Amino acid sequence: MRRSILLALATATLAGGAHAQSSQAHLVKHWSQAAGDEVVTFQGRTFVNHGLVAVGRLDAAARDFKGDTLGSFSGMALRSWRRLPDGRYEGDLLTLPDRGPNGVGSVAGTVDYANRLHAHRLTLDGGRLTITPTGGFLLRDETNQPFTGKDPGGNVLSRRGIRYPSPASGEGAGRISLDSEALAYLPDGSFYVSDEYAAGIYLFDQTGRQTGAIQAPPALLPMHGENQVDFTAERAPDAGRRNNQGLEALAVTPDGQRLVAILQSATVQDTAGKDAATRNVTRVLVYDISQSRTPAAPIGHYLLQLPTVREAGDGGPADATAAQSEMLALNDHQFLVLARDGNGRGKGSTNAPVFKSVLLVDIDGATNLAGTPYEQTARPVAKDGALVAGLKPAAQAELVNLLNPVQLARFGMNLQVAPSDRFSLSEKWEALALAPVMDPAAPNDVFLLVGNDNDFAVADGHVNGQAFDAGLRDVKGSGSGDNDSVILVYRLTLPAGLAAAASAGAER
Repeated sequence: MRRSILLALATATLAGGAHAQSSQAHLVKHWSQAAGDEVVTFQGRTFVNHGLVAVGRLDAAARDFKGDTLGSFSGMALRSWRRLPDGRYEGDLLTLPDRGPNGVGSVAGTVDYANRLHAHRLTLDGGRLTITPTGGFLLRDETNQPFTGKDPGGNVLSRRGIRYPSPASGEGAGRISLDSEALAYLPDGSFYVSDEYAAGIYLFDQTGRQTGAIQAPPALLPMHGENQVDFTAERAPDAGRRNNQGLEALAVTPDGQRLVAILQSATVQDTAGKDAATRNVTRVLVYDISQSRTPAAPIGHYLLQLPTVREAGDGGPADATAAQSEMLALNDHQFLVLARDGNGRGKGSTNAPVFKSVLLVDIDGATNLAGTPYEQTARPVAKDGALVAGLKPAAQAELVNLLNPVQLARFGMNLQVAPSDRFSLSEKWEALALAPVMDPAAPNDVFLLVGNDNDFAVADGHVNGQAFDAGLRDVKGSGSGDNDSVILVYRLTLPAGLAAAASAGAER
């Protein structure tokens, strides 16, 4: 049994003072003015955030290998990374868009978008990251049919004991609906993709052909009543994952033995009705993939208390949860987790960003709910956002605060929302990747890449041979134009041993 730990043991020592974080409420703007290093002591070990060191941008109007609007980064994974003799870096990056654009032609909602991966060449030269699309491939199911981004409604398709979302008629009928949200890459080129609709995980070979699936545990399956599973994103179920709040985070541990997934926010049964501030207790699932890459059930099921925010940042009561959007595994129990509010360019609101941070999370010592009624039924783990007595959540501390106007300004970026412009920080940040710095003088330094999801927000859009206009419009002065795809690059120093997580797939 792992050692016991104290919740909120972590203390962050920053340029402007010190703070500790367990599950905090941020009622005013949580912005950092740190110009340089920020040192964090977490679980007795020291981490250093050296700050933002580069920015890369891809025009929102960029087209992909199918001639469609490329979209953005719901997930990403480095396939290779190397340091060149002149000090520059090159890498090959896979990125995952989600279910495609909405509102194309006469279709008001989701469209029959074929889910895919995009390939890019990265070049990091000083403070500039160049992102060059190089191709990609479609994802196909076990019958070699493409997936569809179309909402499945209430229809369910069963294969090999797995229940999948699938439209009963119209566009995408008979195919598996996939709202792809996270990507975890394996050394042999195969990979996992997690899904928003089903809160499930799908395994693919290196060509993009599905080879297996992991069904969500009963507590996460979206259910109406006791027996009817309903994967639609159009309405909330009675229990299970909330609509549009599926498995947003996915990672394979550096040793290749564990697969870890995190639900974006609390299940319906753990939430107080429509009170979004009570969606803060989410689930962390750990699967043993050492024997089977598609195990039937998790061996670990833990709770993570997400920060809550006041969207207006005016000091009033918390009214939203900083839902998590991605993770990386540093070992089998410590992770980087990206949690954020919904404010920023693309939101259509004049509310300034309040909270967007990368957290250190440790499940060591947290209560394991695997196999318990909390996993096998809709028994709540929280009431009105507060944990049930006796349940111990994961420890956490803030490592990187994206809301740093001082550092963003060095790269021509800003936190403006009234109005926003092309260089304003966007609403959704949903992708993470680590790359080794490969500096003999700093052997534990890594680059942390943080990518946004622009939701295909472009005026000159194209999908399936159709043009669409999803450009941003002035809404109460919130800004107009396109929403570019952006990658922020931070430099970190990790404790000795943890930096090895960044070396997977790197060419030295």
